Amino acid sequence: MKTRKKLEPWMFLLPALIILLLLFGYPLINSFIMAFQNYKLTAPNNITFNGLENFKKLLDDTDTLMILKNTLVYVVVSVFGQFILGMTLALALKKQFRGRGIYQSIVFLPWAFSGFVVGLIYRWSFNGEYGVVNNILLDLGIIDEKIAWLGTPGYSLAVVIIAMIWMGIPFFAIMILAALQSIPTDIYEAANVDGCGVVRQFFQITLPYIKPTIITTVLLRTIWVFNSFDLVLVITNGGPANSSQTLPAYMYSKAFGTYDFGFASALGVVIMILMGAYAMLFLKITKYDKAGDF
Repeated sequence: MKTRKKLEPWMFLLPALIILLLLFGYPLINSFIMAFQNYKLTAPNNITFNGLENFKKLLDDTDTLMILKNTLVYVVVSVFGQFILGMTLALALKKQFRGRGIYQSIVFLPWAFSGFVVGLIYRWSFNGEYGVVNNILLDLGIIDEKIAWLGTPGYSLAVVIIAMIWMGIPFFAIMILAALQSIPTDIYEAANVDGCGVVRQFFQITLPYIKPTIITTVLLRTIWVFNSFDLVLVITNGGPANSSQTLPAYMYSKAFGTYDFGFASALGVVIMILMGAYAMLFLKITKYDKAGDF
């Protein structure tokens, strides 16, 4: 009877665990196996194990270092921009003012758009010939001639970063705003009585209370931004000459552009290792288990 009671929760969870295993476990194991195979859809009868050949080819690829650098710049700048602007927006929306609900629905709108739609918006807006951005900058006298944003190394990656920041601000704003609203008002009232200024209250009251939320949102958003490839594909397709390419987008192009699933799977394994190491290191550095302790 006791054994049955102990197993009862697991029996309820079993259907969900089986579904997760089928949907995520099997593809994960299969992709790990393909990473050590010569697996090309252009040669379906020549699928053989080739050891570490795919990983060696990845290291020998002359564009790998540049793509890795692009990925780091893309992730760090995007997440930092989203966090700063999202925090600012959350602090502004915390206070009551007329039309607050309408304003919230407007500023949170980018989160409702798919990456494909956002990519199209920025692709057309930053078009070098008839994009609205060039027209605005020309009218303001900031530039003298049209800029080929999507065809110039450096500019093309910047456009993708701007699109990602705009798309991700609402996520940080929503999460941080919810954390801010959970802070007891009595603490701020006591701080005002003691003569604490706004800046001191922010660093000694607000930040410690919302630290667990900040750590969680930064961790999740970094993983999501790192793994995203839709904006890159839609806006620049990694060009020109891979100058705006990222690791996930490169993996996608190798898998469905050249049909080299072995090489793409090897790249996927590398990405999984990088993300796993980042998550463990980030949680250790930020001391997540002690976050929120006073």
